[in-house]
Amino acid sequence: MTSTTEQFADLSATTLLRFATAGSVDDGKSTLVGRLLHDSKSVLTDQLEAVERVSASRGQDTPDLALLTDGLRAEREQGITIDVAYRYFATARRRFILADTPGHVQYTRNMVTGASTADLAVVLVDARNGVIEQTRRHAAVAALLRVPHVVLAVNKMDLVGYEETVFASIAEEFTAYATGLGVPEITAIPISALAGDNVVEPSANMDWYGGPTVLEHLETVPVSHDLTACPARFPVQYVIRPQTAENPDYRGYAGQIASGVLRVGEAVTVLPSGRTSVIEGIDALGESVDIAWAPQSVTLRLKDDIDISRGDLIAPSSSSPATMQDVVATVCHVADQPLAVGARVLIKHTTRTVKAIVKEIPSRLTLDDLSQHPNPGQLVANDIGRVVVRTAEPLALDSYADSRRTGSFLLIDPADGTTLAAGMVGESFASTAGPEDETVQADEEGWDF
Repeated sequence: MTSTTEQFADLSATTLLRFATAGSVDDGKSTLVGRLLHDSKSVLTDQLEAVERVSASRGQDTPDLALLTDGLRAEREQGITIDVAYRYFATARRRFILADTPGHVQYTRNMVTGASTADLAVVLVDARNGVIEQTRRHAAVAALLRVPHVVLAVNKMDLVGYEETVFASIAEEFTAYATGLGVPEITAIPISALAGDNVVEPSANMDWYGGPTVLEHLETVPVSHDLTACPARFPVQYVIRPQTAENPDYRGYAGQIASGVLRVGEAVTVLPSGRTSVIEGIDALGESVDIAWAPQSVTLRLKDDIDISRGDLIAPSSSSPATMQDVVATVCHVADQPLAVGARVLIKHTTRTVKAIVKEIPSRLTLDDLSQHPNPGQLVANDIGRVVVRTAEPLALDSYADSRRTGSFLLIDPADGTTLAAGMVGESFASTAGPEDETVQADEEGWDF
């Protein structure tokens, strides 16, 4: 018999896939997730028994697998997903972190949370309804967040007689739309989450389909987590000064390496000040090391005693990012209150938070045809638009296309701390160019930076 330690070692050796599910209300996302968990033997006996009891009390003959993910009482009562539900499971081939995101229009903002770290997005479509506006919205969010792989799961094929022509039409329409957004890889799979067709086991009802099941694709899709290939970025979280008898002069800068590799002896630049130094030491887990890489949490010691505090960014002098105060980006607006031109906000980028003003909203994306509605004046909940933000202090930003970590930011209401929008620096989509930078005039109502 294999020991627990050996099983853990085997499990840790497998790759990890983070993926998110999305789709309109009643497209069957939670049922798909429940089917994946159930058929891959990732459900504990007591969980399944609880679902069976609740399903029986409702007069259902078979277990409602959606209950495995819809944990909130309001979700069960209304039959919809309200909040992002994270699930962790594994097969012999791969480990998974799954984010089941809501499908209702008013909860689209939650998809931004679930998909922001995803390697793959599963977008469900009801075979009876085809591609609708919410489907386009979810495809647009996946493209904006640079999710490298998208699976189109055409669900409820049992309700359209498992017709190949229905699937082919939907797959063609969605693929054309997502390709226009710059999504690099799209895989279409016909399924019935309720009946289990092509979720974990191949369907006997669709012999015309020769592709992988959903689980097979999730297990085999290539995933790269090589953050070391990117230039090194080290946002400072905390300055360590113990000032004890044992360490009277110790000064270290703690944080998590966002990308790249750092080495002792390497010349670095501290941003936004622009001061330079050399890495004198790297402490990791209480020991000194010569090299560290993303996403390790370490403490850096520099040769020179310079002014560094939380929010500063340490980067190699040979590949440090540019600093800017005029930020041109695409944002997904997530708050109930509108975001208007002239709004005073806080912008949070990695560990740095500074004051800012929304100087322009050049356009709002129209999802039907991907056209840009010019100068909308404001963005409301679930809108996707371009903004120009002027910051009080310089920020060291990368393009989101180059780094999802250091190319993203949040806009926050300074009055109550509410998150207003999630922003991505640079071009909106991989296949389209963003507006050119324009000169931003000084604010005349205060905050004149």
